[in-house]
Amino acid sequence: MKRAVCPGTFDPMTNGHLDIVERASGIFDEVIVAVALSPDKGGGPLFSIDERVEMVGAAVAHLPNVSVRPFDSLLVDLARHVGATVIVKGLRAVTDFEREFQMAQLNYRINDEIETMFIVAIPEYMYLSSSAVKEIAEHRGDVEGLVPANVNERLVERLRKGR
Repeated sequence: MKRAVCPGTFDPMTNGHLDIVERASGIFDEVIVAVALSPDKGGGPLFSIDERVEMVGAAVAHLPNVSVRPFDSLLVDLARHVGATVIVKGLRAVTDFEREFQMAQLNYRINDEIETMFIVAIPEYMYLSSSAVKEIAEHRGDVEGLVPANVNERLVERLRKGR
């Protein structure tokens, strides 16, 4: 059985993230979406780890070979713990490549039994990011079609109340 881990902060999950997970689910027997705690990223997440796990879980519920779990460890340690042999990362623009390539090399140095596989974003989602979605939503812009429906509802609700 080929098991992969697809990590991210997912604050919030976008349709670009979902597209990568869906495509990975067609390649691997099992995909574990690993939601990183990431307390320091960008001033801290908008959503708690439990909220993000719940939203991602709802967004991937239609994929029977995909599960979701939180993590707060080295990614290669998580992969080894769950028996995954591949880390799947999405690549958008060239700007993602340098950082992702560096992380892939460091992960390989830590554990050379775990490979990193890149899936290139489709053109529709090439410039889509969680931070862009949050910025649009914070200014009351419409993010429908950029995030799964359940995420859109939670995002609008959260931003109406304020952070």
